[in-house]
Amino acid sequence: MFQNAMIFSTGIILFLFGMLRLSKTVQQNFTNIRIREYFSLSVKRPVYGIATGIVSTILFQSSSATTALTVGLVSAGLISFYHSLGIILGSDIGTTLTVQLVVWKVTDISPLIIIIGSAMWLAGRGRWKSAGEAVFFLGFMFFGLFLISQATGPLKASQSFVSFFQVPLNPFFGLLIGFILTAIIQSSAIPIATLAILAQHGLVTIDGALPIILGANLGTSATALFAGIVANIDGKRCAVAHFLFKFLGILLFMAILPFFIRFIETISQDIPQQIAYSHFFFNLALAVGFTPFLKPFSRLIEKLMPGTGEVISMWPEFLDERFLLQTETALNCARKELQREIMLAQKMFAKAISLIPDFREKNRNDLNYIELVVDNLHRAIGDYLYKISREPVSPEIFKRLFLFSSMGDDIERIADHAVNISVLSERKHRREIGFSDAAAEDLKAIENLVSKNIEAAVSLIDRDDRNTINDIIRREQEVNLEVKEAKDRHLERYYEELCHAEAGPIFVEILMNLERISDHCENIAEDFQDMDNV
Repeated sequence: MFQNAMIFSTGIILFLFGMLRLSKTVQQNFTNIRIREYFSLSVKRPVYGIATGIVSTILFQSSSATTALTVGLVSAGLISFYHSLGIILGSDIGTTLTVQLVVWKVTDISPLIIIIGSAMWLAGRGRWKSAGEAVFFLGFMFFGLFLISQATGPLKASQSFVSFFQVPLNPFFGLLIGFILTAIIQSSAIPIATLAILAQHGLVTIDGALPIILGANLGTSATALFAGIVANIDGKRCAVAHFLFKFLGILLFMAILPFFIRFIETISQDIPQQIAYSHFFFNLALAVGFTPFLKPFSRLIEKLMPGTGEVISMWPEFLDERFLLQTETALNCARKELQREIMLAQKMFAKAISLIPDFREKNRNDLNYIELVVDNLHRAIGDYLYKISREPVSPEIFKRLFLFSSMGDDIERIADHAVNISVLSERKHRREIGFSDAAAEDLKAIENLVSKNIEAAVSLIDRDDRNTINDIIRREQEVNLEVKEAKDRHLERYYEELCHAEAGPIFVEILMNLERISDHCENIAEDFQDMDNV
């Protein structure tokens, strides 16, 4: 029994490890694909949002990962609360695939999946290498379930164990078991897949399994609720909506439990398949039942949880291709989109410097999500300017096209440096490194100068002004001087042992990123200066 318990525990650990690494691998490559087009589906119609949730969960092999990602996107303002509801409903359907694969005994070929994945990972390049890594960890997940199957097989010989599952349990007790297990391990796949495995050994009936399945579905909302704690009001609404979807669905299904069991038994006599069908039809019923009422449901949640959330459009708002032949109008469209891009970069900068003294995971996540929008806008503006340049234009117009393109590059670099500052702030926080009061004062002075330069660059793109150009160039020289003096003062404190040794490299790197941001603001000012001379 001890050996079987160790194998069972190892199986759970391997499954969780594989699931977490698979989810992380897919999310890392998620930004490399055209995320703009991917998420554009979710905001067109609720049914497209459901499809987005299904695909995301199949890729991540975790509805918890999908809902946590959705809460983060909503909190960052990239998706509205209303449009997130379809993704959540779809994610719950996508998670049923794992249990079905267990019923089809894909676990038996898990070593082969690991071998294929490792070969692709080690020998492949680019996308093949990333795909191999994902396949490898997918194999790890199913190998963990294979070990669980091996550990539970001998339990058939245990009369007490068999009696526990054969004797009908109070449905509410089964509901509680499923909820607690899933909330702890943050994955409904393990308890439900384990039930399917036990059923393959003849240890579980559908009557005893179904309440646990319903409880496990409710337990998946725990991850979203935890993610919602640090989210803004829309992120909190998203988490609460996920919980209410499950809770209201369970109330209905518990009321019709005998009829639902009878329905499942009519479509399959195989108990493992009945478990998979129960999991699938419950979540399908939620999606079908709630989808027509998502609009009033979202309004109800907004009334119960009042507050205003900000939504940032992930896509260009001013790049109208109808004006491509009207060069001046098209350039004005590009200029307005450049202003949107730099205002988002300014927002990223504000979040980044707030992380230096007080690191918060939510602000760091918001910053990373906003970077996706900046990158999308940068590509879209570049494509739009290229399309303008394909038409016959004067040398003066071509020069403006070039300068606008250069500004877009500088704005994108400002966003990149804001991300660098957030990474350094996280490192400072994780290592519990503090800056001296003198270092904090130096940083504050430079941050104020850089912040003024970004603000001036924003106003410059809105309206060309010679005085603003001169102010940016003057402040940039001041920033360079302040950074040099701050480094010198830091060295003095270091030799006098007035500051922590580990603080030095982080402090200097933050200074360098602030200086680079100010450099890019100066580049934008000089571009407008050149434009005035065209």
